[in-house]
Amino acid sequence: MAEDRDLVEEGGPEPQERAQEGQNQQGSQGLLGTTISRRAFLTGAVAGGAVGVVATSGVIAVAGGALPQAPGLPGAPARPSGEPVDAQLITLNVNGKDYEVYAKANKTLLEALRQDLGLTGTKLGCNYSECSACTVLVDGVAINSCSSLAVREQGKKIITIEGMEKDGKLHPVQQAFWDHMGFQCGFCTPGQIMRTVALLNRAPNPSDDLIRRELSGNLCKCGAYAFIFAAVKDAATKMKSA
Repeated sequence: MAEDRDLVEEGGPEPQERAQEGQNQQGSQGLLGTTISRRAFLTGAVAGGAVGVVATSGVIAVAGGALPQAPGLPGAPARPSGEPVDAQLITLNVNGKDYEVYAKANKTLLEALRQDLGLTGTKLGCNYSECSACTVLVDGVAINSCSSLAVREQGKKIITIEGMEKDGKLHPVQQAFWDHMGFQCGFCTPGQIMRTVALLNRAPNPSDDLIRRELSGNLCKCGAYAFIFAAVKDAATKMKSA
């Protein structure tokens, strides 16, 4: 006790202060287990400008720092630059061919078709499954691709408007729309054609009421419904003789 009093009286730091000073002199452990001293951290902050720091569960991450990328699975292709870490590699069979694309869980089939595969014939209209401009066939069923998740369509046969023409010859439905000018601006036309193909594959002799009901969800901003209806009627005849 006498020795402790002598240290205080002589101006030396108390034991608690010495312990705190020792902790400050030891570096903090970074994300990669590297010791970072307070001086080195402050020096880096000054040299690099503003540095964002996020503290989570006692771990300090410096924004903008390059973190090591998690290794891929054995045999998996290298992840392209810019692809999100939580995207998974999926295979889509589109127009008879298999394509590998990276897709997050919330990526729509429409986004995969347009952005990854460059199949822009399928149109982005409302993006709320209300106009059906994005209609494609999945295992023969007409669906709105803006509301379908890409990861759920693996292993299925997807057909887009680009897959209708064969060897330079238009599909009978495409030809009927051309012959009857079943379009005006043409934006909704791919979806109208795909919905018609699905209808006529299922019902080769559709009644007028069935045609109106089946295509009622495919909206035409130009109002070319009379021409579209005539095209569908003629397409039914063309498909029988095809």
